[in-house]
Amino acid sequence: MAVTFNDLGSAAGLKKLDEYLLTRSYISGYQASKDDITVYTALSGAPSSSYLNVSRWYKHIDALLRISGVSEEGCGVTVEGFAPAEAVATPPTADSKAAAAEDDDDDDVDLFGEETEEEKKAAEERAAAVKASSKKKESGKSSVLLDIKPWDDETDMKKLEEAVRSVQMEGLLWGASKLVPVGYGIKKLQIMMTIVDDLVSVDTLIEEHLTVEPINEYVQSCDIVAFNKICKNYFGMLQ
Repeated sequence: MAVTFNDLGSAAGLKKLDEYLLTRSYISGYQASKDDITVYTALSGAPSSSYLNVSRWYKHIDALLRISGVSEEGCGVTVEGFAPAEAVATPPTADSKAAAAEDDDDDDVDLFGEETEEEKKAAEERAAAVKASSKKKESGKSSVLLDIKPWDDETDMKKLEEAVRSVQMEGLLWGASKLVPVGYGIKKLQIMMTIVDDLVSVDTLIEEHLTVEPINEYVQSCDIVAFNKICKNYFGMLQ
């Protein structure tokens, strides 16, 4: 179902967008799509950190655009006063960069001369680069939902979430989060993350980062609630 946003240049417009993203990782669905690019383009720049959900979403989309681009169509979104996202270009993939490099190098090759050792080495390096980039492109991704429990009802949940999100590594992107009551005044943090399977081990993330110093000052335990491979027909976990 199409979504419409109004006046994203105003505090009122940003507040509504922030509320909308409170329980969502993306503008529509559970993968980044052209709907996200449409809203991203409508913003004049990075939003204030006071809009916690918009700021988190903006940084995530900005990183995706710089790393690999966005190809999903989305459900359709309208931002009054702005053009649709189809006009926004996404960065070329590693494969296209490698192919372009090959084309440039091929212009300098003497087709009628004998191949030198330097040319053989360069050709081997190009082939290895293309193979490596293809392997990286084929690497799967997963969407993971974690339950992170504090020590007691006196634990500062804002600092707990900040400590969790401070864990940064290649192939890890934190997503939407919310606090869920568990009883006796205690709340747990439920948070989504997207990982590149070949780069991030969830067990290692929990055992070596989320439950050790200094984060274990706030975190008592961390459990995997759901673990799903991401594909084009993926329908996520957190509503």
